[in-house]
Amino acid sequence: MGSTFDSFETSKHVPQTSLVIVVETSDAMGDQKRHKILMVSDFFYPNFGGVENHIYYLSQCLLKISHKVVVLTHAYGNRSGLRYMTGGLKVYYIPWKPFLMQNTLPTFYGTLPIMRTILIQEKITLVHGHQAFSTLFHEALMHARTMGYKVVFTDHSLYGFYDVGSIHMNKVLQFTLADVSQAICVSHTSKENTVLRSGLPPEKVFVIPNAVDIAMFRPAPEKLSQDEIVIVVISSLVYRKGADLLVEVIPEVCRLLPNVHFIVGGDGPKRVRLEEMREKNSLQDRVEILGLVGSLNKIPISVADFLPGLFAGVFFVKAKL
Repeated sequence: MGSTFDSFETSKHVPQTSLVIVVETSDAMGDQKRHKILMVSDFFYPNFGGVENHIYYLSQCLLKISHKVVVLTHAYGNRSGLRYMTGGLKVYYIPWKPFLMQNTLPTFYGTLPIMRTILIQEKITLVHGHQAFSTLFHEALMHARTMGYKVVFTDHSLYGFYDVGSIHMNKVLQFTLADVSQAICVSHTSKENTVLRSGLPPEKVFVIPNAVDIAMFRPAPEKLSQDEIVIVVISSLVYRKGADLLVEVIPEVCRLLPNVHFIVGGDGPKRVRLEEMREKNSLQDRVEILGLVGSLNKIPISVADFLPGLFAGVFFVKAKL
């Protein structure tokens, strides 16, 4: 079987989207086994979000301790083929286009030739999938287990049980995770949610909280004003991130505290509700909605767009359900 990537363009330079992480690790792993890990998800750079950051920084840390890491995701615009990022991180952008919320169209066996080629060519020993509603991950997990590979799943979010979308996703999760080796959740609440939704034995699910690289956060260069309280919210504006809660809370906080100013970064279907709330309560001068971090059709602008808001922030709010 010929390589699926014979015609892929390979970029030897480091893309502008690459970021730098400083991690102190030992120089050698001694006798510990060095794994060749395939990270799989529909969500990766140049798309911007928590899952994308998690995969990137986890990969960088694993590279620092001498593991080999390869990322598999779908094409983003003209970003297709094989690319290299900081630290020699190898990324396959397979020529599959997203059809809904950055997810590829489920094909079950359509991705098998590409998956098989990458797994064999890169001599993968472990497949690590991210995010429950990534269709690319579900297909990769199914193919990897068929070929006898160990698979690990990380769930990044909480989901419901009663709406149509959640019921469908939970059924898919029960099917694809039936043969998973281990699962990881980012909190104990997330673990309880995943165990209930997927039917996994609790002893197979481990909690590893998201880490914070404190070197990336510095105090504001100038002393903040004591006359105004600035509250910053940076999140996808969707139900499960608590956008509806913000719509109810912001007018009440502004009514009680006349010196409060809100800065909201991010986009999503609930942005319309936030804008309607701002208009209804005449809060245009107190609620600033910044929108997306960057366009998906261009190289994202990291958090530079939000730096004025970040430096001005006194409180940072996360309303995730």
